[in-house]
Amino acid sequence: MTVKVEMYTSANCAYCVAAKNLMKRKGLDYEEIRIDTDPARREEMLARSHNRRSVPQIFINGAHIGGFEELAAADHSGKLAQMIGSAQSA
Repeated sequence: MTVKVEMYTSANCAYCVAAKNLMKRKGLDYEEIRIDTDPARREEMLARSHNRRSVPQIFINGAHIGGFEELAAADHSGKLAQMIGSAQSA
């Protein structure tokens, strides 16, 4: 199974840039969903993230990870590698 990463972002967002850079370092492709250019996508993000309004909001294989801080914590703890590994080996 391929790892599917969806990232809700907006322009001029340092945490969004940091999250995208982390994904690139991990060799992961991601779908960037810009909420600042498409209000409907903002509403979609709010519904999927339980009304979290900050960006980025990151989903891996449909599971809500959270923002950059949660992504970085998952990377540091090894949880991100487990999520990626289990998806890639399935």
